[in-house]
Amino acid sequence: MDSRDALLARTRWRPWEFVFWAVVFVLPALLPSKALMINEIAIIALFALSLDLILGYTGIVSLGHAAFFGFGAYTSALFAKHVMPDPTVGLVVAIAASAALGAVASITILRGSDLTRLMVTLGTALLLLELANKLDWLTGGADGLQGVVMGPVLGLFEFDLYGRTAAWYSMAVLLVLFVIMRRLVQSPFGATLKAIRDNRLRAMAIGVPVVSRIAVIYTVAAAVAGAAGALLAQTTGFASLDVLAFDRSADVLLMLVIGGVGWLYGGIAGAIVFKLLQDTLSTVTPQYWMFWIGLILVLLVLVGRDRLLRPWTWFGKRAGAAR
Repeated sequence: MDSRDALLARTRWRPWEFVFWAVVFVLPALLPSKALMINEIAIIALFALSLDLILGYTGIVSLGHAAFFGFGAYTSALFAKHVMPDPTVGLVVAIAASAALGAVASITILRGSDLTRLMVTLGTALLLLELANKLDWLTGGADGLQGVVMGPVLGLFEFDLYGRTAAWYSMAVLLVLFVIMRRLVQSPFGATLKAIRDNRLRAMAIGVPVVSRIAVIYTVAAAVAGAAGALLAQTTGFASLDVLAFDRSADVLLMLVIGGVGWLYGGIAGAIVFKLLQDTLSTVTPQYWMFWIGLILVLLVLVGRDRLLRPWTWFGKRAGAAR
């Protein structure tokens, strides 16, 4: 009973989680001038969570996760432009299309080493980027897909110029998908993912269907990334080649480095810190803001996430060893 109670306790929501989400949803009303930034943070946080499913919980490294983000963005934008402008229906369509792409792409990562997966995932994103560039009659090419007009959310809430509706819409989708992912990773299915991450051969030896588990979680991660891309296209009314660029995949990796992997709130924390750093540093030093982010990442790796904000502990172990 003790072990069962411990497992059940891990699935229960803690009081600070309710406080966190309550504060998050109040922010657009408290800081209306920052609603657009809040919307962007919610979108990139959802993108980071999708990567954490395969990196933090399954141990699959990807440098091309932007493929699903961009595919979801273009799918929702094209759906709104040529079929119907309802954002919720477009979101569902983008999730389904991205999941289908993820299911097909999962075949390429079932075998090989981490280096092989890095190259394969990067190649997938580059292929989609080149396709989006060449099919300019459909995607707009380098000029981007223009003329995308979104209808009101649920037929009631119009998107405003200040971004408050967009922020609440993105945060609502983030919360719903977060709850689903939280339940997923804390289920027996999630436990098998962690077993694959820790030791793939041992997981196979105890009967875990490794191939099917990897294919399923990769598909789910692609669907969530597609949802994030769809939110970006819907709330901005625009989709360009930037959504498929390598920078997207690199940035989301940085967010997980900052916030931590294998912990869903790490993706959210990393997205918040990364966006605030980007906004602040690009204002102070517009040309060199990436230098400071790189410096912070080096310090993060050298001294650890827990000790980064406590400089007096950076050399504690060395001092103890010297004595």
